[in-house]
Amino acid sequence: MSAKSATHTGTAPPRSPQSSQPSQSPQRPTQSSPGRHVVAVVVLVPVLVALALWAFAWPAARTAPRDLPLGVAGPATAAAQIEKQLTEHEGAFEIHRYADEAAARDAIEDRTVYGAVVVTEQGPKLLTASAASPFVAQLLQQSVTQQAGGTQVRTVDVVPAAEDDPRGSALTSSVLPLTLAGIAAGAVVTLLGLRGRRAIVALVSASALVGLVAATLAGTWLGALTGNWWAQAGALGLATLAVGAAVAGLAALLGPPGIGLGGLVVMLLGNPFSGAATAPEMLPDPVGTIGQWLPPGAGVSLLRSISFFDGAAASAPVLTLTWWAALGLGAILLGSALKRRKETTAPPLTEHEPAPAN
Repeated sequence: MSAKSATHTGTAPPRSPQSSQPSQSPQRPTQSSPGRHVVAVVVLVPVLVALALWAFAWPAARTAPRDLPLGVAGPATAAAQIEKQLTEHEGAFEIHRYADEAAARDAIEDRTVYGAVVVTEQGPKLLTASAASPFVAQLLQQSVTQQAGGTQVRTVDVVPAAEDDPRGSALTSSVLPLTLAGIAAGAVVTLLGLRGRRAIVALVSASALVGLVAATLAGTWLGALTGNWWAQAGALGLATLAVGAAVAGLAALLGPPGIGLGGLVVMLLGNPFSGAATAPEMLPDPVGTIGQWLPPGAGVSLLRSISFFDGAAASAPVLTLTWWAALGLGAILLGSALKRRKETTAPPLTEHEPAPAN
C-alpha cells in the first residue's frame, strides 16, 4: 500500500514515546534580586548599630544610684538625722536601719546592703564592701563625705576585693568571654548537627571544661577570685551552660536563625544590662532588673557571692541560671523529637515511571 492510500484509510504512522509526553519548558531557578540584598544590608547594619549603642551606651550614660540599699546604724536620734540627709537625694538610696555597727556589718556580709553609715562619738563612720562593687564603694565614700560637709569620713572595707584585683577589673572583664564561650558552644553544637542527648552531653562537657579553665585563669593565675576554687569553677561552668543551652535550644526549635536570636539577646542585652562594672541598682529602670534575669548578670552576681561572701545571696542567681540551662536543654530535646517525628511521618519519595507510548 502506498503512503497516499495509507493517508486516505486514516492510519497514522506510529509516534515515538517522547512525542506522547507533554513537552515541558525548563524552569529557571528563582533567584532573589541582588538589589534586595543590598537594601537589606543597608537597612540592617544601621539598625544593629543603633541597637548596640542603645544597649551599651545608654545605661552607661545614665549611671546613678536608684534605691541603692544602704544601712544606717547608731542611736535613734543621730541615725534619724543621717537618714534624713541621705534621703534628700530622692530615690537614690533605700535606707535600712540597724541598732549597732555589728548588725550593719552582718547585713553587708549577707549582701543585704552595699554599705552602712554608723554614728559614733567620733563622728560618722562608713562601712563599705568593695568586693560587692568597687564603684559603689567609691560612690558611697563621696556621698557621705559630701553630707559631712567635706570632712574626711573614716571608712572601713568590711568585705574587700581581691588584693590582686582591687578594682574588680578582671572580674568584670570575664563577663564577655564567658558569654562568647556559651554562644560559641551552642552554635558549634547546632552546626555540627548534634541533636538530643548528644547535644546535651557536648554542651555540659564543654561548659564544665570552660568553668575549670576560667577558674584557673581568673582565680589561680590572675588572683581576681577568692574562696572555694571548685565553687568558682561550678559557677563559671553553670553560667556558660545557661548561655550555650539557650542558643542551642532556640536553634533546635527555630533552625539556624535561632543562633542569631540567642546571641543577640545574650550579647546585646545580657552583657550591658548585667551591671558587672557598677551594680544593678546603678542602671536605669528596669534595665538592672532585666539584667539579673539574664545569664551574664546572674553569673556575675553568683560569682561575687561565692568568691567573697561565702555564698550569701547566691540562691537567686543559681535559680536563674538553672532555669536558663534547663529550659535550653529541654528545648533541645523537644526540637530533636519534633524533627524525628517529622522525618518518620513524611511520605516516602517515589520515582514516577514513564507513561506507556500508547
